Amino acid sequence: MSEYVIVTDSALDMNIDQVNALGVEVLPISYTIQGNTLKNWPDHHEMPLKEFYRLVREGEVATTSAVNVFEYTEKLTPILESGKDVLLMVFDQSISTSTFQSACLAVEELKEKFPERKILLQDTRAVTAGLYLMLWYATDMQKAGKSMEEVWQWCEDNKYTVCQVFTVEDLKYLRRGGRISATTAVVGGMLNIKPILHVDHEGFLGSIEKARGRKAAINSMVELVAKTITNTDRIAITQADCPEEAQALAEAIREKTGVKEIHIGELGPVIGAHTGPGMMFVGYIGTERG
Repeated sequence: MSEYVIVTDSALDMNIDQVNALGVEVLPISYTIQGNTLKNWPDHHEMPLKEFYRLVREGEVATTSAVNVFEYTEKLTPILESGKDVLLMVFDQSISTSTFQSACLAVEELKEKFPERKILLQDTRAVTAGLYLMLWYATDMQKAGKSMEEVWQWCEDNKYTVCQVFTVEDLKYLRRGGRISATTAVVGGMLNIKPILHVDHEGFLGSIEKARGRKAAINSMVELVAKTITNTDRIAITQADCPEEAQALAEAIREKTGVKEIHIGELGPVIGAHTGPGMMFVGYIGTERG
């Protein structure tokens, strides 16, 4: 069996220690703030997350850039040159179609350059904690001796059972990114509405329910997870500069469901630019998402 490396991107939103524990290679995605274009490395050495969210709270607008073909080929070429195969697990193409298209082009180019090597590309239909959860299972299978094809197939068969639900503190960031209308954002802000959203079967954002206030939103998330979870071995949570609330959410879910292992990560600038500080996202195995 050929040795292979699992490669993903920094939209998995876990810290450097968690990334190292998985044993994956991470391609950093670029973002721009205050006129500076930076990369979202897992250790955030170009800009600490606290600083990023401070700037966003003060009104700075952050934007993100799609990964281009060169970035993919630059990342994958040394791995292929070393004689290893690659399983490239990218974040949901519906969130960034151009990033996925770049991955497709890079894979085709590299297959021609390295015909003796295998490269499998997977649209995980997941992002942030959902993507991390898939990688958590994938790397466990890899460490157990499963082939790259077996891991790819398991992910393909199970990706639509990876439920992804989240809430945000301020609707203006989703409005700015075109995810909700200006009217919805204004009215929601006036009424202190905190929506419970999910990533649906096609990778698009959808509203599940609306709660009045932050505490009610967190309680609604706990109830939703408890109602739909089908595997209580593990879940992943990501949080945008609200670690205490995320820890409380994790404990409430554990108490309600008996889930055995919970990993909490930090939402990086790539997704945080579009959701703002205060976002909390849960990834878990559950009933098939809508």
